[in-house]
Amino acid sequence: MNTFTARPLLGCIADDFTGATDLANMLVRGGMRTVQSIGIPSADVTTGLDADAIVIALKSRTIPVSEAVEQSLAALAWLREQGCEQIFFKYCSTFDSTAAGNIGQVSEALLAALDSDFTLACPAFPENGRTVFRGHLFVQDQLLSESGMQHHPLTPMTDANLVRVLQSQTGLNVGLLRYDTVSQGVDQVRARIAELRAQGIGMAIADALSDKDLYTLGAACADLPLLTGGSGLALGLPENFRRAGKLRDFDASKLPAVLGGEVVLAGSASVATNGQVAAWLEAGRPALRIDPLALAAGEPVVSQALAFARNNEQTVLIYATSSPEEVKVVQHQLGVEQSGSLVENSFGEIAQGLRQSGVRRFVIAGGETSGAVVQALGVQLLQIGAQIDPGVPATVSNTDEPLALALKSGNFGSRDFFSKALTQLAGGAQ
Repeated sequence: MNTFTARPLLGCIADDFTGATDLANMLVRGGMRTVQSIGIPSADVTTGLDADAIVIALKSRTIPVSEAVEQSLAALAWLREQGCEQIFFKYCSTFDSTAAGNIGQVSEALLAALDSDFTLACPAFPENGRTVFRGHLFVQDQLLSESGMQHHPLTPMTDANLVRVLQSQTGLNVGLLRYDTVSQGVDQVRARIAELRAQGIGMAIADALSDKDLYTLGAACADLPLLTGGSGLALGLPENFRRAGKLRDFDASKLPAVLGGEVVLAGSASVATNGQVAAWLEAGRPALRIDPLALAAGEPVVSQALAFARNNEQTVLIYATSSPEEVKVVQHQLGVEQSGSLVENSFGEIAQGLRQSGVRRFVIAGGETSGAVVQALGVQLLQIGAQIDPGVPATVSNTDEPLALALKSGNFGSRDFFSKALTQLAGGAQ
């Protein structure tokens, strides 16, 4: 039985925590009241919720394919039980996963479970500089494979040809929905999709250079059971439901104010997060770096970080952000998995300790770090509020004592994001 006051219309499965938040942000901007769940929600957590869209955040981007498929299918089953009319599989706008998967395999499994034979794949997010042309993904003015993503420590992307990348991850035939079709509008896109299906194409990479293209794709795909892509592709989906008379007219972004202390935690090694940490340091604001090697050696890094935060009158930044070269050195010494889990677990412990000290507002950089922190804080459900920067909204948890959280993908946000996020979280709804 559906326990929602308003039946959810759109069910979303995201392959990491910040990606889920990014998508939820897009849906709220479109006027859909959106909640985000950390994993598949329990019945007691969801009772009485009023939502137009539900986003389930998994941690499935880099896990073994079989596990990613299993978790995604379980999320799908739950969303269908709630009555969702359409499913959206969200992955990063840089299309990153492991060389072996999991975008293609998960998409294929979801298609089969939905008894459908076709879906689009479009990671374009022009607002954040991600565009797709002739099936090639660009980050700003550079091909994905020349953008810095080729050096990513966990998911290096060395090929910008998404048709080729996706085809290596699925047994279905992968095609291309080219820009010359997309630019002609909704009817032409629908006609081309029909042609691709008739040719036995199961997935098609869709070109998109602007938000207009994403609105076109969204409208053309209103009847597809499954869509896959970055959050940009979700731009046009709220309007589909509005056009059908299924959306209410109210401010979907309004959040309650949360009082208490605040902190910034940064664990991402991305270029954007490195710049944000640098901006904080240049401003002379208090910051402490977490050393993975010190953690591995058993030094009291967590207690030192907590003491640093408690003894500072100003808001502090605690970070493990490093250059790709520094990350590789640590990974070489500790192993990729251990170096990552050490840092993530330490941030979770730090967040727990800070909450006990009265911190209620958290700005967190990095998908893995965000996942570890929200788990440590016992957060299962987030209400999504107004956007801070493209792809990053303010959120408030459903915990007994609400927490205000800004969960930022490593690659997202302006150089002054930390300051902007703190200001917005302190002000409640914007």
